[in-house]
Amino acid sequence: MSLSARPGNAGSRLHNWLYDHYGLDYVYKSFSTTDLAAAIGGIRALGIRGCAISMPFKEAVIPMLDGMEASATAIDSVNTIVNGGGVLTGYNTDYVAVRALLERREIDPSTPFLLRGSGGMAKAVVAALRDCGFTQGTIVARNPEAGPALARQYGFGWLEVMPVEGAPLLINVTPLGMEGAGADALAFSPAQIAACEIVFDVVAQPANTPFVKAAQEAGKRVISGAEVIVLQAIEQFVLYTGVRPDANAIARAAGFAHGPSVEEKLRAV
Repeated sequence: MSLSARPGNAGSRLHNWLYDHYGLDYVYKSFSTTDLAAAIGGIRALGIRGCAISMPFKEAVIPMLDGMEASATAIDSVNTIVNGGGVLTGYNTDYVAVRALLERREIDPSTPFLLRGSGGMAKAVVAALRDCGFTQGTIVARNPEAGPALARQYGFGWLEVMPVEGAPLLINVTPLGMEGAGADALAFSPAQIAACEIVFDVVAQPANTPFVKAAQEAGKRVISGAEVIVLQAIEQFVLYTGVRPDANAIARAAGFAHGPSVEEKLRAV
């Protein structure tokens, strides 16, 4: 299952396709909740094998768990819960997915970046950037506590207000462009997009956000949130089932969940 403020069906489609492909007796459903503690208690009480955690629950869920794996402890953010006989352990597969994409796309770690956001997903992205060797970056976040704290923790700069100038690598780790309220919002200005080299948007629904579309039209290199969500979901699938899908199955499941363009990108990496 998954818990999110804005539940969608892409995760359900991907996981359930893989369960069917491998003949596994699992089912995946997406939910939202107004009572996070009760929802987490239900996972334990009902023997639900695992749960994906999305915005805005990635940090709030931590006190409700019995323990955390190193990937979640290091960045104090959880996107996956695994239930092992009533013991709930938190993981962070966002970090794994982002780091894999940065490495597979061979993005030069000397590339300066401008990252917008400071929430749980931002922690995973910033940690992955740092661990991939990036040293020149600025975090833009309105939150006067979370923004500078995240920047200090990983050795990057912080700005409260978006600057006029951009950077060669632009990264959106906010809900801007996500389906629903703010769906038409552009995470960075047209001028910043025109001047950059690479765009990375973690928003997965839709895969082609206004930010991604603008970058594609400008001929920029693009990493989409759909790619992130597929790779992190695969790591969740492994944690839940103990089965690691082959590359062809991953690409086909991604195509079923997100469309042929995402399938093609995953086959390319």
